[in-house]
Amino acid sequence: MTTPVPASPDASACPYSKVAAEFNPFIDPYLGQPYEFLSRARAEEPVFYSPEIDYYVVTKFDDIRKVFRNTRSFSAEIALEPLMPLWESSIQKVIEAGYIPGPVLVNEDEPIHMQRRKRIGGRFDAHRIEELEPRIRKIVTDYLDRFVRRGHADLVDDYVWEIPALVIFMFMGVPDEEASLVKQFAARRTLFTWGRPTESEQNQLVEEVGTYWKYCVQHVTRLKQNPGDDFMSDVIRAAEEDPELFDDVYLYNTMLNFLFAGHETTTNASGNAFRTLLENREAWDQLCADPSLIPNAVEEILRYQSSVIAWRRRATEETTIGGVTVPEGANVLLVLGSGNHDEAVFENADAFDIHRDDAYKHLSFGFGTHMCMGASLARLEMRVILEELTRRLPHARLVPNQRFAYSPNTSFRGPEHVLIEWDPAENPMPEDRP
Repeated sequence: MTTPVPASPDASACPYSKVAAEFNPFIDPYLGQPYEFLSRARAEEPVFYSPEIDYYVVTKFDDIRKVFRNTRSFSAEIALEPLMPLWESSIQKVIEAGYIPGPVLVNEDEPIHMQRRKRIGGRFDAHRIEELEPRIRKIVTDYLDRFVRRGHADLVDDYVWEIPALVIFMFMGVPDEEASLVKQFAARRTLFTWGRPTESEQNQLVEEVGTYWKYCVQHVTRLKQNPGDDFMSDVIRAAEEDPELFDDVYLYNTMLNFLFAGHETTTNASGNAFRTLLENREAWDQLCADPSLIPNAVEEILRYQSSVIAWRRRATEETTIGGVTVPEGANVLLVLGSGNHDEAVFENADAFDIHRDDAYKHLSFGFGTHMCMGASLARLEMRVILEELTRRLPHARLVPNQRFAYSPNTSFRGPEHVLIEWDPAENPMPEDRP
């Protein structure tokens, strides 16, 4: 197994205490409910070195924003690197697959990051995103039609597993008939990049990523020959105009990473929304009675149960975070979900309140020059998903005593299943009744 060059000093020189020793993002209790631990960390040791993952962990809102803002001292290059080093056998499989990892917007630094972002970001303009609403609502309605008369559903598998995928695939120019195939490829990327797979698991994941890569190469090649009205075609046109700024490897990696980021996070965010709202019945009932509350509820859900709970940076020079010296080359884990619960920023931060007037301050889309370009699209999807569900199944309830499971990784968080039940004879829309 390959090992990275140690970035952190000897543990005896690091801020290492009981809080750090208890940090393991891959297992319970943190995996199932991280916020109790994170509250303790903010109070006792807001920046700590974790020998478990060889990262400095940052938990306070202001410290996280300072790191995001300081692009000179903290590089984004680490954002998409596998958390665990690749086994030699996996490296060989990467070579055999022809996969060439490379920079994309999320893991490149200035000045080239902003040069590329400005060149290809036009399709994410809020007005252009709003034009997608009728098409998104049609997709959402079609999926609800499949189970609304059934009386029970898994809101992840039956509802939001494919909807965000279909939306981003439409956005990227992927034909509808290929969407399920691509979703299958992309779903395993989380464990590969942000998890702790065994050698055999990593070998399998590399093979799947390799298949996914080959699809992306094929799709970009197809769009080059026949570009359409979609984001990936826009990037291809930009590459034709400025080949020094966008080479083919950049196009393939853009395809691979946008497909993943554009749907996995929204599926997780929607799953978090369903669980949180149905566990807070008063809030759910208020949304059912007044859909105008949904946009702010979306912001509060993103704050309260972040679908991207952590992100990464690497120190390019020795610097200080929250009074703790971080050496050059050290890895840094920014726990966005913890910042979103910081009592110094959000009053009564551990309470879920859909009327909170500053929920929009959350860090779930990042901050600064790397703030997520797809934030408007994710917000639109979540709003439509909740509008249609509350309209057609206001009487839905969580199946009692279900156990919520989460993928064992550092950064992406959403329940794998959310089981609900209802009496279809009570559906408010007559056409939805059996």
